[in-house]
Amino acid sequence: MELGYRFLHAFFYLLYTVLFSAKAYNVKNVPEKGGVIIAANHLSNWDPMLISCFLNRCVGYMAKEELFKIPILGTMLKVLHSFPIHRGTFDRRAIRVAINKLHTGECMGVFPEGHRSKDGKLQRAASGVALIAAKSGVPVIPTAVINTNRIFKSFCPALKVIYGEPLYYKENSIDKAALQRFTNKIMQRIQDLLNSYKT
Repeated sequence: MELGYRFLHAFFYLLYTVLFSAKAYNVKNVPEKGGVIIAANHLSNWDPMLISCFLNRCVGYMAKEELFKIPILGTMLKVLHSFPIHRGTFDRRAIRVAINKLHTGECMGVFPEGHRSKDGKLQRAASGVALIAAKSGVPVIPTAVINTNRIFKSFCPALKVIYGEPLYYKENSIDKAALQRFTNKIMQRIQDLLNSYKT
């Protein structure tokens, strides 16, 4: 980890674990080396660093391009290995950047829903994560984020992140239907992780 990333990593780890009693489960499911995609549900802007701070490797994210224009935040995003994506369209440039990063062994976080869930429930996901997985050949780690939407709404909610077992794209083609099937599989695994927390 670079010095800037290491500092933010340590800061958020302390923030989450001390203030919110955050816990992580099944961290061993995330490979320590090699390209990998962490695909998670999206509840709030607190999600990315909660997912990242328990891992001993850098995690970069796709983030909407408007965020990079905000002073300090834009710089922080770059330090955190994030890169811009133009939402609302099929951003081929961002897809290529993601695939290239994975081919060089980086870890990338993705929120397949594309936006934060207002009611906390999983929303319909776009198939971009499936396309990136198909083109890069790296594993996808379905990941459940819990209670970040309750920050500032209740007193110190207990935050949790659960890393699922890796999934690999094994479809025989890369057409729209195949990509959607794999996307659905990822989202079902995330839902299963959320359900396991409730039981």
